[in-house]
Amino acid sequence: MHRRRTALLLSAAIMAAAPLLTACGNDAHPGAAAVVGGQRITVAQLENRVNEVRTAQRAAVPDDAQYAQVVSQTGTLTRDTLHGMVLDRVLDRAAEDAGISVSRGEVQQARAGLEQQWGGAKGLETSWLQQYGIPPQRVDENLRLQLEAQKLATSLGTTTSEPAFWSALSKTSKELGVDLNPRYGDWDAQKVSRVDAKTPWVRDVTSAGTQQTT
Repeated sequence: MHRRRTALLLSAAIMAAAPLLTACGNDAHPGAAAVVGGQRITVAQLENRVNEVRTAQRAAVPDDAQYAQVVSQTGTLTRDTLHGMVLDRVLDRAAEDAGISVSRGEVQQARAGLEQQWGGAKGLETSWLQQYGIPPQRVDENLRLQLEAQKLATSLGTTTSEPAFWSALSKTSKELGVDLNPRYGDWDAQKVSRVDAKTPWVRDVTSAGTQQTT
């Protein structure tokens, strides 16, 4: 599911949160939501990204009932956001290894074209928020990644939706070594995707609390 969603996002640009869990975490990397190539993505960084999306959603949907519906429809936002953050780093490394870079001018050119399609900057930002969960302040960053992905795919003689592209990312993912905090699941390097963890040391506090009160 995550891979399909990511593939859609990669091709589209140019062209209540997760359950409360307690876990042992990664003792070697306290405070980390994930570690990619030895570099941490902290829980605070993840929460900040999630808050950016929620703030943008709230601004776009001021009605309380409608906002509650939006939240319920994006209940996996925390885990999906972490998936995206990890994948971004994998993509950046794969592009770097391939000698690929994207200039600010290329991003601006791509954005200008998309704004024409979506009726201006506001239309583009609204579309990216609704369709991909990208807040306004992250649109340029997202477009850079899309251009990066397209250039990488072209260098491989394929497209971002084809197996050859994902095989390259899988290879980079394995080389980097991605370690997720168990509360957010596991990382499947072969699929280049976050997957739900089924580990005995992860306990759902909500469920536990319900059992204790019955």
